Order: sequence, then C-alpha cells, then structure tokens
Amino acid sequence: ADQLPVSTKFDMRQDPGVIRNYGRMLVDLAAAVPDGIICFFVSYTYMDSIVSSWQDMGILSDLMAHKLVFIETKDVVETTLALDNYRRACDCGRGAIFLSVARGKVAEGIDFDRHYGRCVVMFGIPYQYTLSRILRARLEYLKETFQVKESDYLAFDAIRQAAQCVGRVIRSKADYGLMVFADKRYQRGDKRDKLPKWITTNLKDANVNLSADMLVSIARDFMREMAQPVEGDTVGKSLLSVEAVNALEMARNSQSMA
Repeated sequence: ADQLPVSTKFDMRQDPGVIRNYGRMLVDLAAAVPDGIICFFVSYTYMDSIVSSWQDMGILSDLMAHKLVFIETKDVVETTLALDNYRRACDCGRGAIFLSVARGKVAEGIDFDRHYGRCVVMFGIPYQYTLSRILRARLEYLKETFQVKESDYLAFDAIRQAAQCVGRVIRSKADYGLMVFADKRYQRGDKRDKLPKWITTNLKDANVNLSADMLVSIARDFMREMAQPVEGDTVGKSLLSVEAVNALEMARNSQSMA
C-alpha cells in the first residue's frame, strides 16, 4: 500500500487512494487474523459506496479468497440471516468478515465473543448527523445550561460510540481480540483522551500511527502469542515460547517443501 493517510473526513472519504488503502488493509488483516473480523463504518451510505468501490477495484474478490463477507442492512430479517451465516462460517473454520454500521443494530447490542470476533476495525470516527432537529435542540440545551461546546459534545459522543463498537469483541476476562482504529485523527490527543481507560491503558505509543504493513505484522505477532494452548491450572503462563513456535513453523515448512 502507499503512504496516503486514511480517514473518513468529508474531504478525504471519496479519495480513491483512501478507499483502496482501506481495502488492502482489510485484505491483509483477513490473511493474518483467524476466524471472525467485524468492521464498522460511519454510515450506511458510506459503507455502500465503499463496498461498491471495492467491487470495482477487485478488493472484494481478494477478501473472499480468505473469508466469506456478510453485510448489515437496514432490514432486520436480512441482517439476522447474515449474522447467523457469519457465525456458521466462523464455527466451521472458514472464517468471515461482517461489515456493519456504527449506531446500527449490530453495534448496539450484538456480542462477538470468542472466535466470532478476533479483530474489529473501526473505519473513521462515527459523528452524529448534525442537521437532526433533535440533536440541534440537545446541543443548544447543553450550551445554554452547562456551557458545553458543540464540538466537545460531538467529539465525545463519537469517540464513545467508537469505543462501544470495538468493545463488542471483548466480552469476558478470558476473551481476546485486536482493535483497529482506522483513521489518522485517532492519533490526536483530543481524540485519544476521550477513549475509555480500559482502552488507553493498553494502547501503546508504538502502536499509534502505524502503516498497513506494521499493523499486519503486529496482528500476526499478537494472534500467534494469544493462540498458545492454555490449561485451567496454567492460566497466565505460556506453554510455548516464541522460539518454540518459530521452530515448529520451520519444521512444518521444511516438511511441506520435501
């Protein structure tokens, strides 16, 4: 991929380079992450335009080579059927990708625990539609009553919604998953500071403002580390060291080449 930063800002969201980089990043993640991947977009309109562009660019076919792809729609029955088939694909080992929308049905109440969600990608920052009359009235009330700035409230609400989306994959203390905030604006302090503490305490500076190649490398290392076999009496201990895993991979590769 090129070095063009990714973002869903209005002046960048239709840039073919941004759309292509988003797609190539997801293809690389699909090749590196096992089982299920959930993706959240800022709106149905943006998701539809992205999927259409990916189809024209051949990215969807590349995704299908690694995992099945399912999409949330505004129809409840269609979305329920897509979710059932998504879980079935994860159960049988085929792996799947579920494309969803922040503030939608899936983001509000569906859990992707265990192998149903080994990675979640938040494409952009899910700001509310600011021309809504209800939202405008709420913003005016907050400004007049509590002197809360409009920009502060909208940013806080958007980051809270993003945190709710990525939190769909961590549903117990024994669960694990990779969280990807795919927008250059998340590296700014005014955005990162609004993330909940359970995210910021695990967000290292080395994992901020990554290129797609670095992201995939970290994803591979994380999944390999978390995939170590664990018994009930060995919680907190890794039964295989990184060196042992590398030795097993080398032995497997030598057998396949023989």
